[in-house]
Amino acid sequence: MSDRTVLLGADVQARRPSTQVSLSRVGVTGVDKVVRIRHNGHQQLFYAELECYVDLGPEQKGAHMSRFEEVVNEAIDEVVLGEAFKAETLASHIAERVRDRQDGCRAEVTIAARYPENKTAPSSGAPTQEIYTLFGSAVASERGTRRLIGVQAQGMTACPCAQEMVSERAADRLRADGFTDDEIARVLQAVPVATHNQRGIGTLHVGCPESCDASLEATDMLAIVEASMSSEIYELMKRPDEVEVVEKAHRRPRFVEDCVREMVRMATERYADLGEQAFISARQENLETIHKHNVVAERHGLVVDLMREIAGGEHERRHVTAREWLESP
Repeated sequence: MSDRTVLLGADVQARRPSTQVSLSRVGVTGVDKVVRIRHNGHQQLFYAELECYVDLGPEQKGAHMSRFEEVVNEAIDEVVLGEAFKAETLASHIAERVRDRQDGCRAEVTIAARYPENKTAPSSGAPTQEIYTLFGSAVASERGTRRLIGVQAQGMTACPCAQEMVSERAADRLRADGFTDDEIARVLQAVPVATHNQRGIGTLHVGCPESCDASLEATDMLAIVEASMSSEIYELMKRPDEVEVVEKAHRRPRFVEDCVREMVRMATERYADLGEQAFISARQENLETIHKHNVVAERHGLVVDLMREIAGGEHERRHVTAREWLESP
């Protein structure tokens, strides 16, 4: 058999690369699937987008890309035909299989699934369907599997700064019309003051270390995200609902930074029992109305560090990121 025949018959991915350096992540993105996921005690179909990665040693030229699709399909078949898992559990199963099939030291899978949730408008009680995003990530290594659970929701924020300036101008006008300071204070207390507002996008992730077996519900996390903003918003509202939403938002003005801090506060209270090495990440993006840019705030870190800082302790100058937490030794 000639050298050429041996070369053609060899597994190209298994050959040594010309530059022998290991790669942190190799994989596939944009894998679209319809999966059945257990959510809030019920099973339903989700449209999901997956990403799968594995590390690659310096002696291997490439990963077997077709195996990613095979593993994803096998795990999804289990979900469709058998027990429906939670998103992060499905991500764990796929990550563990990718690691074994690709013979890697570490594998990572992320699932992003959009799904509807039936709610009622705040005043009329009219039924409305809201769309949320559910995230499930997992990293499988020889230590075990780490899970990261996340949700994303939209809401409304009202600007405190503009509201204060409008209040000051209103007080000056009332004072010029003969109102006393006490009367002005009563008026401003009774009547919500105008300000500019934004539609906000809040995202919360909670990470469970390898030893954690807690079951986190997306509904609880969504409640934290929506409560962190000035008001929830609804796709379908009657006029009484509009009044309720607008008035609530203007009575709870919040900066983008306030939303993140509220998310962190509520999340640390809710998930303190996950352990000191649990992870929390909060992100808020506000779509501005009087500017052409948007504004963003984030905070991420270990639960123990966040709790200590909230309690008045020294703040951590360097915050652990989601990537660092997922890849921590």
